[in-house]
Amino acid sequence: MNDIVRAVEREPESLISHLVELRTRIVRAGISVLVPFVCLVYWAPEIFRLLARPLMENLPHDGKLIVTDVTGSFFAPMKVTMLVAFIIALPFVLYQLWAFIAPGLYQHEKRLIAPLVCTSYALFLCGMAFAYFVVFPNILRVMAHYNAPLGAAMNTDVDKYLSFAMTMFVAFGVTFEVPVCVVLLVRIGLVTVAQLRANRAYVVVGAFIVAAVVTPPDVFSQLMLAAPLVALYEVGILAARVFVRSRHDKNDSGEPNSLD
Repeated sequence: MNDIVRAVEREPESLISHLVELRTRIVRAGISVLVPFVCLVYWAPEIFRLLARPLMENLPHDGKLIVTDVTGSFFAPMKVTMLVAFIIALPFVLYQLWAFIAPGLYQHEKRLIAPLVCTSYALFLCGMAFAYFVVFPNILRVMAHYNAPLGAAMNTDVDKYLSFAMTMFVAFGVTFEVPVCVVLLVRIGLVTVAQLRANRAYVVVGAFIVAAVVTPPDVFSQLMLAAPLVALYEVGILAARVFVRSRHDKNDSGEPNSLD
């Protein structure tokens, strides 16, 4: 009876200690974002100009980047700088998340977290780079071409362009996570490689639906997102097949299954 009472008394203490640790992890993650932001804020206008370069290079000679909000010229560069600071600090932020949940994970799950986080971070950066260097110039060139026959001046508001850029960064960053998601689904046993192959047609249709919702309403922009999405799904299938084969080889050689 005394053991039960002590266990009940320890539960609030355990909850409070977890909340305190969570607060500490959040504060550390926030500081890790704030430090690079403070270091970069002086160059905020240059960082925004770097983001706006694909637009400026594809605007017609009479096109301009304009501000329609009184505070737009201040907050737009700040938002871009904060995004850059968050990307720089993201590995440390993910580490704080991992450190908080690690005590509740099994050993084989801990071994899986590190390569999963590193691969996801690298692929997200690749997606953003693909959007900036490939998608932005082509989409903006097409949009400028559409405006030319209308005789309309292409003057883009900084907030509208920032919203467009953020949407594209997130869309392509998440798209490049598809191989990790596919391998993870196979790893935890929710799907098999055979099922992934059988559902290719549905994935193609879903890719074009997602592209139609996220990208500007033209076929070229939709292809720029849908094609990589389908290609990365195929890469995920190949990676999952290699992973399953290597795991089976380990099991056949007498090594213990990491899922056990």
